[in-house]
Amino acid sequence: MLTNIHQKKGLQLVLGFAAGILFGFFLQKGGVTRYDVIVGQLLLEDFTVLKIMLAAVATGMLGIHALQSLKLVQLHPKPGSWNMAIGGGLLFGVGFAVLGYCPGTLAGAIGNGYLDAATGGLAGILVGAGLFAAVYGRIEKTILTRGDLKELTLPRLLKVGAWAAVLPAAALIVLALWLIEKAGL
Repeated sequence: MLTNIHQKKGLQLVLGFAAGILFGFFLQKGGVTRYDVIVGQLLLEDFTVLKIMLAAVATGMLGIHALQSLKLVQLHPKPGSWNMAIGGGLLFGVGFAVLGYCPGTLAGAIGNGYLDAATGGLAGILVGAGLFAAVYGRIEKTILTRGDLKELTLPRLLKVGAWAAVLPAAALIVLALWLIEKAGL
């Protein structure tokens, strides 16, 4: 069944679009498309965003590795580098702090009809993507690949099977969620 999906690009687009709509719905229902919730997270006053993202990471990590164990999916980690991670993190953080949205919550906020997201956020994404595309050829080999991590994953780093890394990581995330909730954050 999944081989059919892999070979049908149109079906992949439809399924991806449907998954994106569902993700946006859950972001909206979780309240993280609201500016005040995002700013509350940045000010360390409202941990709704952190709780939703940690729950999503744990769920996705367990789900994708379960599908991989059942041979329903194949993982293809992309190579990365320290420079990519640091540069991307800094750009993401600046955009997040200036506008109060990340790309996912921005899309949800636009769907809610928030004018600040539709103007500033959309403009920021388009300008940022355009600038990156314009300089990519010059920075690809010189800056982005420094600190090459290859296709490093946690199991490869620890030299263990996937589940030996995934289960403790998921348990730590659940523990963190429990501690955050217990602290009333």
